Amino acid sequence: MDIRTALYEVLYVSTLAPGQPLSVVADIAARARQANAVLDITGLLIFDGQRFCQQLEGPQKAVLKLIDRIRDDPRHVSVEVLHHGPLAGRRFQSFSLAFSTVEDAEALARLERLDGASALAAFETVRAELVL
Repeated sequence: MDIRTALYEVLYVSTLAPGQPLSVVADIAARARQANAVLDITGLLIFDGQRFCQQLEGPQKAVLKLIDRIRDDPRHVSVEVLHHGPLAGRRFQSFSLAFSTVEDAEALARLERLDGASALAAFETVRAELVL
């Protein structure tokens, strides 16, 4: 399958950089929605007041370039990829970027300690509790 079109997913966590106002989160989400639509990337961004957790899906090359840009974004620190790999089908086809906050302040902290399939399973548990 072609790397430019093969579906790929990345699940990562990061922390809002020190000194960044909470208002920057809305800006991140709004800009990401526009950029993702152009790049054929879909996904879900969750924020707990301190940490971000995002699942991105789309063409492999575009998703990998995006995660590199996120790593370089000064509004995030401690970007850690928990899972990445080929994806059989999109989970968020109706959203260029769904955004939600999570009430459980420890949910993303727990997820941050996982990787691979266990991280994906924990993310799905958190996602199932959200109203999107």
